Amino acid sequence: MTSLRPELHVTAENGILEAAAGMLRDGDNWHMLYQYRPAPDQPARWGHQMSEEGPFDWMVCPDVIAPKGGEIDVLAGSVVADNGGADLFFTSVTAAGTSVQIARVDEVDRLAEVTEDPLALDPSVHRVGVAIADSKEFSRFRSPCVIPDWESADDRDQGHSGWLMVTSSGESDAPVPVVLESPDGKDWELLDALTFVGDTGLPDDPIMVSPRIIRLRDEVDQEIYDLLLLTLERDGLDHSGYIVGQLSGAEFTVATPFQRVDFGHDFTRPRNTNLTAGTVSEERRYAEAFIFGLFNGIGRGDDATTQPSWEAEGWANTLSLPRVVTLQGGKLYQTPARGLPDAIAASEHAKFWTALCEIPSGAEVRAEIIDGDDNVVATVVHSGDQLSLDRGKDAPATAPLADDDEDNISIVVDGNTLEVYAGGGAVVMASRIWPHNGIHGIRVRASEDATIHSEWRRGN
Repeated sequence: MTSLRPELHVTAENGILEAAAGMLRDGDNWHMLYQYRPAPDQPARWGHQMSEEGPFDWMVCPDVIAPKGGEIDVLAGSVVADNGGADLFFTSVTAAGTSVQIARVDEVDRLAEVTEDPLALDPSVHRVGVAIADSKEFSRFRSPCVIPDWESADDRDQGHSGWLMVTSSGESDAPVPVVLESPDGKDWELLDALTFVGDTGLPDDPIMVSPRIIRLRDEVDQEIYDLLLLTLERDGLDHSGYIVGQLSGAEFTVATPFQRVDFGHDFTRPRNTNLTAGTVSEERRYAEAFIFGLFNGIGRGDDATTQPSWEAEGWANTLSLPRVVTLQGGKLYQTPARGLPDAIAASEHAKFWTALCEIPSGAEVRAEIIDGDDNVVATVVHSGDQLSLDRGKDAPATAPLADDDEDNISIVVDGNTLEVYAGGGAVVMASRIWPHNGIHGIRVRASEDATIHSEWRRGN
C-alpha cells in the first residue's frame, strides 16, 4: 500500500507536527523549523529539515530546541539571520506562564547536518536568554514574528535599520497582538497593543492568533505596503487571511480590509520567510515574498491521533509548500515556488496538472483526483466565476473568481495533500485528502462551452 506521507512537503518523521515555527532561506538552501511532539504525551519541541536547490527535497536534521529545566513545552516563533548566524525566537512554556526566548547558532552552515536519530539535538544551537517577559500592561507573550532591517524613519525604500516583533499576549481565548522594536534584535522595547485605523473587515471581538507581517511593493501603484497575516478562530475552525496597509509604531492604517489567504479546508497559521544577506538583491527586496502554513483547518482544536496517517503510520499533519507571493492592486497573488514541476517529475508518486482555459460563466472545467482503487477522492471545478473543491466528506470549499482573473488552473497532489491555484494565483485552496493506495491520476473534462487551450502534466 502506498504511504499517505507526502514526498515534497515537510512532515515529522515520527510524531505530531503542530505548527510551522519559521523558515530561513539561505541562497538556494531552505531551512524549515517546526513545532512537533514525538508522541501525544511528550512535550513540544522544534524539529528542523533542510532542502538544497529549492524547497522540495527535505532532509531530516537534528532538532534545534527541546524543553529544559522547568519548561513544559517550547512552542513556535521565528528564525532570523543575524551576523552570519541565525537567531531562533521561541515560546517557552512553564507552569508560571509563557515568555519569548532566544536561541542561536553562530554559523548558518552548521545547521546543515543530517541525522538518523529523530530526537538528537543540534549541538551548535545554544540558548541566549529571555527576549521579552511579562510587563505591567501585558503578559504571556508567545508566537513571535521577528523581522530584521524593518524600520526607516524617512523612506520605506532606503536606510533600513532596527528590528520589528509582532507577537500575541494575554489569555488564549482573548489574545492581544502587540508590537515591539529593537535596534539589534536583543534589547526589545514594547510599543503597545496593535491598533487599526480604518475598516479592517474583521468581525467584532475577533480571536486573532499567530500574527505575522511581510512587506511588498504593489505592482500597480508601486507603493510599498505591509501585509498583516492573521488567523481567526471561529466556530471551531481556523480562517487565515491578510490585511493590507502600513504599520507605523503599533498603529496599522488599513488600505485593504481582511481577505482570505486560502479558501481550502486546511490552510492555517501562515508564516513569513526570512532571508540571509545576499539571498535576494536590494532591487528585489519587496518584489516578492514566501509564505507557508499548516495543513490543518481545525488548528489547536484538532485531535491528531484520529487522523488516518497517525493510526496507520505514526505521523500527523504536514506543512504546505512554500508559496511565492506578490501584491497587485491591493490583492495577494500566490504561485508555487519555482522548480515544482521538475521536483514532481523526479518524485515517485506526486502529480501535477496545469491548464490555460477559456471558461465562460455557466461552463466548467472539472478535475477529479483518482486514487489507487479508482475512487474519486476530490473534485475541483472551475466554472469561470467560481472555484470549488469537494472532497466528499464535508461541505465543498468555494471561492469567487473575478472577471479579469485568468482562466487557468494548476493542481498539485502529493500524498494526502491537495493544493489548487487558479486565476493566475488570485485564488488558492489547500485541503487534505485520504486516498487508498496512493493517487492514480487526475481526470479532466470540460463542458461544451469551456475550452482547454493547452495543458501539461508531471508525475509518474
